[in-house]
Amino acid sequence: DEAELGLLECRVCFERYGPGGQRRPRNLPCGHVLCQGCVWALGGPERRRVECPFCRRACGAAETSDCLPLLQLLEVLGPGGGSVSSALGRSGGGRGAAGPTPAGLGLRLSLGGWGSLVNPTGVAACRRSGRLAVAHDGKKRIHVFSPGGSCLQRFGERGDAGNDIKYPLDVTVTSDGHVVVTDGGDRSVKAFDFEGRGVLAVREGFCLPWGLDATPESEVILTDSEAGALYRLTADFKKGKLKKCQVIRSQLVSPRGVAVSQTSGAVVVIEHLKAQGLNNSSTRVKIFSAEMDLVGQMDSFGLNLVFPSKIYTMAVAFDKEGRVVVTDVCSQAVICLGKPEEFPIFNPLISHGLSYPVGLTYTANNSLVVLDSGDHSVKIYSPT
Repeated sequence: DEAELGLLECRVCFERYGPGGQRRPRNLPCGHVLCQGCVWALGGPERRRVECPFCRRACGAAETSDCLPLLQLLEVLGPGGGSVSSALGRSGGGRGAAGPTPAGLGLRLSLGGWGSLVNPTGVAACRRSGRLAVAHDGKKRIHVFSPGGSCLQRFGERGDAGNDIKYPLDVTVTSDGHVVVTDGGDRSVKAFDFEGRGVLAVREGFCLPWGLDATPESEVILTDSEAGALYRLTADFKKGKLKKCQVIRSQLVSPRGVAVSQTSGAVVVIEHLKAQGLNNSSTRVKIFSAEMDLVGQMDSFGLNLVFPSKIYTMAVAFDKEGRVVVTDVCSQAVICLGKPEEFPIFNPLISHGLSYPVGLTYTANNSLVVLDSGDHSVKIYSPT
């Protein structure tokens, strides 16, 4: 339909986006998205300056970046380029008949929106102060919000300086109050204080660092999607000193989202599996004990046995009781899969009001925070 075409086609040449080459979707600093071919064409023979055809803001060709949400959607659709509705397991009628949010959770606050956040990719909560850190592709890559929703700080411009962030993939906040970001632009991990001062950058040894989460001891567990590995990073962030960065699990398949239980130390990872054929991309959720022994796993096919719709998990978190909670971009929902010892059960927590949920975290008071890349917002749900 018209909405789907508007999402999947470049609005300059009207060609359908693709995962590579000239059809690869690229973000401009203003937030508009064009295909790579149109970026090159607008930049002229020397490809130095590009003027956005929609808002006329000029930028350098080197300032453009991959549009990660669209690339992830194309990955869900598969190499055959099927329709959004068929890939997401929905009928032509969409989700208009979906029921309301379950009585246990109510939407308390919505932050951001287009113009404030641009294609957000990660969200994290500070358990001490209640502040939220959001990673996105705007001019200032990290936005820090107060518990009441006001923006307290913006930092992390695109560039090569110590405080710059080229393309943030995820963010976490340590218990000692530091914001840690995975930067896909230069394949590094960077740490900042809440004022935006860079305190540490780890640039060596990673292929593509992606998801990350902090332990109660301020260690950072992070995934490397290209290396298929899980790392534990230990540092003295106040002194800006890296102590150790070690592989704690290898031979994973494109791991991205990761979460650490604040009570048991268990770790849950989302693997992104690729297969031949139309709409065959899928995900697998793996749970490890604190000692990194495999406790349980379930892929999209297994989850479909309990829930009759395609499930594609994008983000994961533990609630305060130690239950695994995931976002599903197919049903546009947040789903509880239960504790590791009972995994998996299927309990939808939010089934209405989300567009493309790509991030998930819990605050200290057990409010559920969902990052919705579909409308560039952060949605906070509290028990009712």
